[in-house]
Amino acid sequence: MLNVIWLVFGGLLMALGYAFAGILLAITIIGIPFAIASFRMANFALWPFGRRLVDEPSSGAMAGIGNILWLVLAGWWLALGHILTGIAQCITIIGIPLGIANFKLVPVSLMPLGKRIVDADDPYAFMRSR
Repeated sequence: MLNVIWLVFGGLLMALGYAFAGILLAITIIGIPFAIASFRMANFALWPFGRRLVDEPSSGAMAGIGNILWLVLAGWWLALGHILTGIAQCITIIGIPLGIANFKLVPVSLMPLGKRIVDADDPYAFMRSR
């Protein structure tokens, strides 16, 4: 139920932001890995409750370099979108859980490479990430 409320009150807008960033990044061959990460995050921004992000242990140093490029190209304005949407949602009592969820998405919007989306109720997801 919370995912439906999330979708109506900000999730769709944030997912569209990630999708737009993915389309822009897919224009060049170099930007395709960033576009894939952006589309993956758009999927997560649509339906975040019941899922979580874990570190991908096999990502390596290229994910770190890619995250720096991502931060410059798209990450800062997507994080700003999460912050502004989260503040707007926290104005009402009903929106506070949605605002908190937006604030939890800020770090991954800044550095999404090297992360994997898993079901929150998967007991082995965290163990596989190590």
